Amino acid sequence: MKFLDVKTDFAFKKVFGSADSKDLLINFLNSVIEFENKRTITDLTIVDPYNIPMLKGMKDTFVDVKAQLNDGSRVIIEMQVLNHEGFEKRVLYNAAKNYSVQLTKGDTYHLLNPVIALTITDFVLFDSSPELINNFKLLEKKQFIEYSDDIELVFIELPKFTKTEAELISIQDKWLYFIKNAGDLDYIPHNLEQELEKAFSIANEANLSAEELELQHKKRDWIYIQKSSIELATKTGLKQGLEEGLEQGLEQGEWNAKVTMILNAHQLGLPIQTISELTGIDEDKILLVVHNSQ
Repeated sequence: MKFLDVKTDFAFKKVFGSADSKDLLINFLNSVIEFENKRTITDLTIVDPYNIPMLKGMKDTFVDVKAQLNDGSRVIIEMQVLNHEGFEKRVLYNAAKNYSVQLTKGDTYHLLNPVIALTITDFVLFDSSPELINNFKLLEKKQFIEYSDDIELVFIELPKFTKTEAELISIQDKWLYFIKNAGDLDYIPHNLEQELEKAFSIANEANLSAEELELQHKKRDWIYIQKSSIELATKTGLKQGLEEGLEQGLEQGEWNAKVTMILNAHQLGLPIQTISELTGIDEDKILLVVHNSQ
């Protein structure tokens, strides 16, 4: 038995953004978000439900699932695999954009409903915080007076979740364990709630079409290529930076990383045109890299 790696954009949206995923999303959100007055979500609408994405979108390492709650509030759920420059600004921008687009010309501001941006990262974002879940709101600096709760940013950092299967107690534990580890499991853990059993069923590769399986495997391989390339760029850039000057060394390291990406993508059987779209490198240069490696 094999399951999708739920940390990939394709699998995450299939599990939480499918047309029949509403009960899963309600259960998951209630387990990880602390709503005011201890209220819980009783109903929601999934906006832009899952569809099989095109290969050209493989360069994306995030996916957002949008939901409108029964009280009009909006929740944006995003799974982010790789960190990048400007990531935190993009999260804030997306939250602000989803807040502002609620109004059309002539509408009054009291019609605006709160927006919660829930971001799950596969990397540590806040080194100085030991918390697994961090919540941010607009507060006065000195007295911490709450200005408004209309925009809330919630971050879950998966590397900080270290519980084993035997240590799972709460429903939150079980959901985070599922998201972090499903792709490495070959069995369904015991004593799971109905919603989690359904999530494992959706993530079961045996229930996917051939097209979905092919896409999932390429998505997973592409993310691995990107992670490996970043590590190579860092190691090579720092080493050459000491020898040749930091700026020049980093540039060479970045190019070596792109060469690795090109060769790995070529080995996966991706067309030269697709590799060019993913890396931003001219097709002629890609052909030259492939030729020189042979």
